[in-house]
Amino acid sequence: MELGRADQMIENVVGVYALPLGVAVNFVVNGRDVVVPMVIEEPSVVAGASFAAKLVRKGGGFQATTTAPEMIGQIQVLDVADLASACSDLLRAREELLTLANETDPVIAKLGGGARDLEVRILDETAVGPMLVVHLIFDCLDAMGANVVNTACEALTPRVEEITGGRVLLRILSNLADRRLAQARCTVPVDALAFGDFSGEQVAQSIVEAWAFAAADPYRAATHNKGIMNGVDAVVVATGNDWRAAEAGAHAYAARSGRYTALSTWSRDADGNLVGTLEMPLALGTVGGVTRVHPGAQVALKILGVKTACELAEVVVSVGLAQNLAAIRALATEGIQRGHMRLHARQVAIAAGAHEAEIDWVVQRMTSKGVTRVDVAEVALKEVRNSQHG
Repeated sequence: MELGRADQMIENVVGVYALPLGVAVNFVVNGRDVVVPMVIEEPSVVAGASFAAKLVRKGGGFQATTTAPEMIGQIQVLDVADLASACSDLLRAREELLTLANETDPVIAKLGGGARDLEVRILDETAVGPMLVVHLIFDCLDAMGANVVNTACEALTPRVEEITGGRVLLRILSNLADRRLAQARCTVPVDALAFGDFSGEQVAQSIVEAWAFAAADPYRAATHNKGIMNGVDAVVVATGNDWRAAEAGAHAYAARSGRYTALSTWSRDADGNLVGTLEMPLALGTVGGVTRVHPGAQVALKILGVKTACELAEVVVSVGLAQNLAAIRALATEGIQRGHMRLHARQVAIAAGAHEAEIDWVVQRMTSKGVTRVDVAEVALKEVRNSQHG
C-alpha cells in the first residue's frame, strides 16, 4: 500500500507496516474449494489450518451457516422518572422510530436492509442508578455496520429523549453481535486421524478429552479460544475487517452464560468419527471501510471468491474451527512445541542475524541440538560464517 493512501486512512502516518500474507489450502466450505488468505506473524498457523482442512476434507469439508447480518445499536437513557412507563411508550413508538432510523440510510433500506426491530431493557442496578437501554436492531447487509448503526442511533436521540423524558448519553453499536452468528461444523473420519504411533481412536478421544478441559476451565478456555482466533483474525485482517471487534464479540459470547468457556465443541458420532462445531459472532463486511480502500484487502476478497458478508463469515468460522482442530490435535498427541518450534526456528535464525542463504543451515544446527534459542542460533551462525571463510 502506498504511503499516500495510508495517510488518508489514519492520523499522523509515518510509514506502512507490513505483515506476512500466506494462503491456507485444502479448504472445502459448503462444497466449494476455497483458498484462504491469512495475514499473521505467528508461525505454524497457516500450516496448521491447511493440515486440519485436509483432514476435514476427507469427511466432506466444512458445513457453515450464518444468521441475518443484524447488528445491535445501544442508546443509553438516564434520569427517567418512570422506567416502566418509558418502556411502554418507546415500544408504542416502535414503527415511528424504525422509520426515523431508516431515513438515515435510504440506500441500504432500498436494498433490503435497515432497521428491523426495537427492544428496551431496564438496568435496575448500576453504579449511577437505574437506566434504560434501547436496542436498535439493524440489518447491515454486506457492511460491517458500525458507521450506519451509530448514525441511526444518534438520529433517534432527540425523539427518544422526548418520549422518555430522560437524558440520552451513549449511542453506539455493540460488538457483542449475538444476532449475527456464524457456525461451522465438520466430521473427521476416525481413520484419517491416525499417525505415527497414534491410532485414530486415540487421537479422536484425546481431542474430545482436551476439549472437555477447555469447556470446564476458563484458564484453559482462554488459550483454547485464542487458538480459534489465530485462524479467525488472520482472515479478518487479510480482508480489511476489524479484528478487534471480532475478538471482543468472540470472548463476550464465550462468557454469555456467566462463565467463560470454549467457543467450540468436539464429540464422537455413532461411528466413532470426530465431530466439531464452532459458533461465534462475526460482524464482517465486504463493502465499505478498509475493504474498499486497502488494495491488499481487495485482492484477498478476490482470492476467497466470496460475494457477500455472510459467505465471508462462513469461510472465516470454518478457518477458526480448522485452526482449533490443528492446535488440539498437536496438544493432545506429540505436544504443541514440536511442530511450532520447527517453524519458529526460522524466525529465531533471522533474529540472530542470519541472512537468507544462512537461515536453513542455522535452523538445521538448532534442530540437531534440539534447542531453539537465539544464543544457540548465534553460535551456529558463527560456525557457518567461519566455515565459509576458513
